[in-house]
Amino acid sequence: MPRTDTVRSNNIDIRVQRGGSGGPLLFLPDAHIGAAWLLFHDKLAQRFEVILPEHPGYGGGDAPFWLERVPDLANFYLDLMAQLDLKRVHLVGAALGGWIAAELATRNAARLASLTLIDPWGLRVDGVGGIDPFASVDERTLRDLFFDARAADASVARVLAPEGEDALLKGKMVTAKLAWQPRLHDPQLAKWLHRIDVPTLIVWGKEDRLLPPPYGAAWQKAIPNARLVTLVGAGHVPHVEEPADTAGVIVDFIAQQRVAT
Repeated sequence: MPRTDTVRSNNIDIRVQRGGSGGPLLFLPDAHIGAAWLLFHDKLAQRFEVILPEHPGYGGGDAPFWLERVPDLANFYLDLMAQLDLKRVHLVGAALGGWIAAELATRNAARLASLTLIDPWGLRVDGVGGIDPFASVDERTLRDLFFDARAADASVARVLAPEGEDALLKGKMVTAKLAWQPRLHDPQLAKWLHRIDVPTLIVWGKEDRLLPPPYGAAWQKAIPNARLVTLVGAGHVPHVEEPADTAGVIVDFIAQQRVAT
């Protein structure tokens, strides 16, 4: 089991879970499943020290006054990595967390050893449809993230549990502030993705209906030398739906970079 610490950074307290041993792997979670420690993290913790923070404004905490856009969270995590003295970090982000990770890497990748983006938000691909996560009730929004109904059932039961209502509401407000307009992307991000100069892996769920697979191809094209892996039988959150496969492709990718260097 991971240990949980409270870390104070930029005048706010956030919950940080840590587990495993090895080089540091910082995982930035999505907005809907959140910072729950999953089987996916257990798999990664067999090879790395996995560090899982709760985003400011999520998990029931109040949003800090400075949180207005996704780049604010990118800068926050740059500060957090410096504060924790993390070096040669394998940065992994899913959905909203992937958007944050990409923004971070365009700014300063000096502490990064690799970057993995799992069905990230952040880009807009013209002519490609998808599901608007703001257009449905909470349960429908969660179920739309999944291909497998049983995996969806488990997440619905956990995320929509009565004791989590306050945290859910606060998180929805922060997500809307960050990604409501324009929907799930920043028009300025695409022109700076060429600045990412660390080995990059894009992981995409083949059955992602929120952001269909052409989005994965767009990310691969935008980031120099990025590798794209598509996971069959997974929707928008493959790390939840196919934890072993998702962790496996990340472990393999990082191992290949070590051999190359």
